[in-house]
Amino acid sequence: MTLNFITWNVSPVAFTIPQAIPLLGGHEIRWYGILFALAFVVGYWIMQRMFKKEGESDKLLDSLFTYMIIFTIVGARLGHCLFYEPEYYLAHPVEILKIWEGGLASHGASIGILIGLYFFSRQNKKSFLWTMDRVVIPVAIGGAFVRTGNLMNSEIFGHITSLPWGFYFKHYYDPAMTTDPRHPTQIYEALSYLVIFIITYRMYLKANGHPKRGVIFGWFLIMLFTVRFFIEFLKEPQVGFEQHMLLNMGQLLSIPFILSGVIILWLARKGRFEKTGK
Repeated sequence: MTLNFITWNVSPVAFTIPQAIPLLGGHEIRWYGILFALAFVVGYWIMQRMFKKEGESDKLLDSLFTYMIIFTIVGARLGHCLFYEPEYYLAHPVEILKIWEGGLASHGASIGILIGLYFFSRQNKKSFLWTMDRVVIPVAIGGAFVRTGNLMNSEIFGHITSLPWGFYFKHYYDPAMTTDPRHPTQIYEALSYLVIFIITYRMYLKANGHPKRGVIFGWFLIMLFTVRFFIEFLKEPQVGFEQHMLLNMGQLLSIPFILSGVIILWLARKGRFEKTGK
C-alpha cells in the first residue's frame, strides 16, 4: 500500500532533567531550544574560520557574537509581540518578558540583528557592510536550524495538501486540524536556507575572504526574503487577523528587505560602497 502522507509523531521534548538535580530537576528540554542554541554554536565556528582567514582577533569575534545573541533574541521576541499580537502585549507588557512561553519572529530577529550590528560596527570601527557581508553567511544556516526546531515543535506548517510528502502533525495542539496532511513548510524553508548558506559561503571563498562590499549582503536579502515571501503562500496564518489579508504579515515584512537587497546590490555593483567606505 502506498502512503499518501507522512505521520510526524516526534515529541517536541528532547529529554526531561531528572528530579534529583537541584533547581533544574523536572524541567523539559525541547528540541527547539537545542537547535536554537546549536545555530549560534555552528555560526560561531563558521565565523571563527572566516576571521582566522582574514587575520581578525577572537576578541572581536566574541564581541560580535555577544551583540548577535542579545539583539537576535530581543528582536525576535519584540517582533512577535508587536507584529503579530500587539493589542495583547501592549495591554500586558510584562508578558513580553516571558520568552520561555514561546513567540519569536524571524523578521523581528532580522531587524534586531541589523540594529545590533550597526552598534557593533561603530564601536569596533568596522564598516557596517563589512560586518553584514560576513554575518549573513552563518545567519542563513542558523535559519535552517531554527526552522528544523519549528518542525520538531509541529508548528508553522502549511495548508492541506494531497502530495505524498504531506505531514500529519500528530502533536499539533488543535485536534480539529491533525487529521489533514499539511505542507511541511518548515522543511521547505530549512532546505532553502541551507542552499542560501552554501551560495553565500562560496561567494565569500571565491573572493578569497575579501568580497566586494555589500554584494553578499545584498544577495542574501534578495534570496532569503524572496524564498520567505513565496513559501508564505503555502502557510497557515499564524494569527487570526491574517486570514482575510491578500498578503500575510510575513510577506508584507519581506518586501522591504527584498527591495533593500536590490538597492544594496545595485550600489555595490556600481562600486559606491568602495568609494564611500560605508
